[in-house]
Parts: sequence; structure tokens; C-alpha cells
Amino acid sequence: MSDTAVRHRGTDRLPERAHTPGRGPGPFTHTAVMAARALRISSRNIDALITSLALPIMMMLIFVYFFGGAIDTGTDYDSYVMYVVPGVLLLSAGFGAATTATAVSEDMKGGIIDRFRSLDVGGTPVLAGHVAASTVRNLCSTALVFGVALLIGFRPAASWSGWLVVGAVLVAYIVALSWISAAIGLLARTPEAASGFTFFMSFLPYPSSAFVPTENMPDWLHGFADHQPITPAIESLRGLLLGQGVGNTPWIALAWAAGMLAVAVGASGTLFRIRTR
Repeated sequence: MSDTAVRHRGTDRLPERAHTPGRGPGPFTHTAVMAARALRISSRNIDALITSLALPIMMMLIFVYFFGGAIDTGTDYDSYVMYVVPGVLLLSAGFGAATTATAVSEDMKGGIIDRFRSLDVGGTPVLAGHVAASTVRNLCSTALVFGVALLIGFRPAASWSGWLVVGAVLVAYIVALSWISAAIGLLARTPEAASGFTFFMSFLPYPSSAFVPTENMPDWLHGFADHQPITPAIESLRGLLLGQGVGNTPWIALAWAAGMLAVAVGASGTLFRIRTR
């Protein structure tokens, strides 16, 4: 075969198409994958799952049936269960969000973050996935608490708009507390320490109007209880669920949630960069 023929056959080949790499999954896809992973992991930790679901219900039953008869909540409530349920809903959010700190700390300690980074998964989707999973768990826990409350005599009188605001306040606080918990998980060096550091989120509903009116507290505690971030949320939930006037209290509650969320997200991003550099 002559050189001319060889050259001619070579020119008959189709030009190769330039390789253009496709776009990888975006941050929302990464976040959804991380959230699904966090939910799968939490579903395997049966002890922690049962505790986060059962403990708020047990606390509600203890306060209603053991202490309810001895607590004076004024004349605006037919029974103590009508007063205490909104506080238990926020207590449930604190219990559930606290598990996020342990999960984040376990990821940081186990080295899985390096594998995620090699797959081009940034820190924000990892943390947001944990927060999304915490939100789902907390909403399920809240629904369970609310169902038991209905069984023991709670009778809401909220309007449709009131229900929407109740949902907004609950979700806002669940997300804010979950991001705070994620920041604590990054700050703690061990999962055990992370679990201990989140105690304050479960404690905050107690020095508030969750279980007793703040007017019944000592003067030095009364001021703190009226101006801490949990009280406006509880007062909003209580007033809306019972069909009472709430004024601008829901806006104050949402402002607290937005402030906590902004600080927690910023702190989480900074701590993640420090831990992974």
C-alpha cells in the first residue's frame, strides 16, 4: 500500500470530539445525600432515637400528672395540660437537636470528612445535611408529642393562620438549635464531650414560661426568664394554639431564631475550616 493511500485513509477518519467533563452534583444534591445518610445512621442508633422521642413525652406526663395540680397558672387555662404543651414542644426540639452535635463530632473524629472532601463535597452540605436530618427527626418527635397531648386532654383552638405561624416558629427554632448543635459538635473533640455541651439546649426551657408563669419566679430569675430566647417562642405557641392574642411576640421569637441561626451558621463555617485545614 502506497504512502498516498495511507494518507488518504487517515484523512477519512472522523475528528475526535473534544472531551468536556460534565457538571457534578450541586450543593443541594450533596445536602440531600448527606441528609439521607444522617437519617440512615440515626435510624440504626435505636437507643438515642427512642430517648429523643420518649423523653419529652415522659416529661410532659410527669409535669401534668405529678406536678400539675400544685402549679398555679392563673385563671386563663382550664387545666395544666393546656398550659404546658407548648413548652414541651420546645423542650422536644432541644432534645432532638442535641443529637446533631454527637453526629457531627463522630464524623470529624472518624475521618469520613476527608473522604467527602476527596469527592468534592464541601463542609456546608455535610453540616446542612445533619441539620436537615435533625429537622426531620424533630418534626416527627413534635408530631408524636402533640398526638399524646391530644390524648391526655389538650384541645387547641388555633385558626388556620395561627397554625401556619406555629409551624414557622417551630421549624425556625428547630433549625436554629440544630445549627447551634452542629457548631458544638465541631468545637468538641469527642462525641461524649459534644453530648455534654448540648445540655444547655435542653435546660433553657426550664427557666422560662414553659412550665410555670415567670411571675411566680424569684425577682433575679424573673428578668432572665422574660428575656431569654425560648420564652417568646413558648408564649407565641401557647397564645396561637389556644386562640389568644399574641401581639408581636411571634416576630420577637422569629427574630431570636434568625439571630441564633446567623451566629451558629457563621461559627460552624469557621470551626469547620479550622478543623479541616
